[in-house]
Amino acid sequence: MDYGLAWVLIGSLMLLASIFAGLLSSRVGAPLLLVFLGLGMLAGHEGPGGILFQDSQLAFILGSTALAVILFDGGLRTPRATIERGLGPALALSTVGVLITAGLVAAVAHYVLGFGWVFSLLLGSIVSATDAAAVFMLLGRSGIALRDRLRATLEVESGSNDPMAVFLTITFTSMLAAGELEIGWWVLGDFALQMGLGGALGAAGGFALVWLMNRLELSGGLYPILALAGALLIFSGTQLAGGSGFLAIYVAGIVFGNRRVRADQLVGRFFDGLSWLSQIVMFLLLGLLVTPSELLPDIGTALILAIALMLFGRPLATVICLTPFGFPLREQAFAAWVGLRGAVPIFLALFPFLEGFDRSGQAFNIAFVVVLVSLLLQGWTIPWVAHRLHVALPPEPEPATRMDLDLARRTDRMDRDLIAYEVMPHSRAADFPLADLDLPKRTRLIVVIRDGVVQRLPEVKQLSAGDFVLVVTPPETAATLDRFFSRRFASTAGQLSVDQGDFLVEGSSRLGDLCAAYGVQLGQTSPDLSLAELLRNRLGEGMGRGDRLRFGQVEFIVVDKIGPEPKRVGIVLEPDPEDLGWRRRLASRTRSRLQGLRQRLPTIGSGAGSG
Repeated sequence: MDYGLAWVLIGSLMLLASIFAGLLSSRVGAPLLLVFLGLGMLAGHEGPGGILFQDSQLAFILGSTALAVILFDGGLRTPRATIERGLGPALALSTVGVLITAGLVAAVAHYVLGFGWVFSLLLGSIVSATDAAAVFMLLGRSGIALRDRLRATLEVESGSNDPMAVFLTITFTSMLAAGELEIGWWVLGDFALQMGLGGALGAAGGFALVWLMNRLELSGGLYPILALAGALLIFSGTQLAGGSGFLAIYVAGIVFGNRRVRADQLVGRFFDGLSWLSQIVMFLLLGLLVTPSELLPDIGTALILAIALMLFGRPLATVICLTPFGFPLREQAFAAWVGLRGAVPIFLALFPFLEGFDRSGQAFNIAFVVVLVSLLLQGWTIPWVAHRLHVALPPEPEPATRMDLDLARRTDRMDRDLIAYEVMPHSRAADFPLADLDLPKRTRLIVVIRDGVVQRLPEVKQLSAGDFVLVVTPPETAATLDRFFSRRFASTAGQLSVDQGDFLVEGSSRLGDLCAAYGVQLGQTSPDLSLAELLRNRLGEGMGRGDRLRFGQVEFIVVDKIGPEPKRVGIVLEPDPEDLGWRRRLASRTRSRLQGLRQRLPTIGSGAGSG
């Protein structure tokens, strides 16, 4: 009994140490996941903690479960708009990009380091995927606001590329264990089976879990437990059926998070805390597994592979996968640098241990060092790189204080949400008279509480900061409504970076007035068209913050967007050619060189004549 309690004491102390170390790391800018990993190493048998932990089977089970929870939580927090913006490029990066990365790292391992092809491909597969926990956490904690499409691509990619890396790792581990040295067409069959089953069972399981949540009458605290049990059932059932459980649980999370589900606020908060616990436990366990003295012989090898991965493999994969989708070079460079490696490569390195492969220790040590290098170099420099590449947008407005209320037990029959807000200073809701407040369609303000007193709505001319309001709105417009009540900067123009425009105008501005003011040719465009209408027509309904539109000699940039309408638009009078497509960029440089040549030709001619 005392022995078991001692482990409870040790575990609780490690969790507390992780939390307090996280608070300290946020002040010095250290990557939080690196702190968790370091604490695990310090608690290990070669550190001050002296804990001997070598159970790779237990670490694999706990790591699988933790990663499944993280992926489900990531799916929960991926709205449909994010998927629509980033699905194409994210799928390219999570499939073709993973293959390119794994292949290039394998080529370096084979030709430079002299490893056999199958072992080289195993190493490339282990380090090929970005880490969902690392990307979600570091992008969120760094406070960087990115162009909506770029951020969507990175988030969806980090959640969807794990299945590809897991498949490749299992394939090459099995080949090494069986002594096979050639890759056959059976690999494609296995891949189609795993991904097909994973996607289908994940979607079906997600819809089934939503149906079950909305039909059962339970105590409020049981709904998060039901969601957890259902998610893990989808994960484990798909794995046992021969599909990709990691893909299934991520897809199930996306389905679940984009449907009307009873007690969704409770479920969201529950999985937020559980995801943090999963990340801490996974990194602490993997840190405990490491023997620092055994890393020394493989450090040189790991550093070579880490450099190949960060400076060649990931950038090459990013350029090949994102160029067809029109991403500017600076955004491609940032996406390449955000290819963070976290717990997933270390977790994947456990597969050779489970198969009893005799070089499994070397694979594990190499993966661990690669992760350390990635977290140290990439994780620590993300904000600096974002600003150097000029991809960072002005910070998002401070979120409004919001509380959702369940209107009815039968949520499938309700098409409205009841939401309570606190009106924030400088919010759009406080800047305009109530009659002029352009709330989303089918949205109604029903109660205003000011200084603790319920106000008569006909007497409320304008909302004030600190007011509490109750709003009835369709669920699909809740995110749009958040922007009305959230804190904006006192001067949005003052927050603009150099990449957000030389001037800031309202989206409702007439195009004819703007073109006359800035000397831009309208062409065939109607002068009565508003700037917001032009952007919506040219960029589509899925446009987001940071999206750009070249119009004549200027460029328009979406700076502030509420719902489908861009409210603030930046104007760049002399656009940077680097922000254009590669064809336009090539044409721009060619024209510049021809103009320079024409300027020099008279001088050359006059010089020849005088001679």
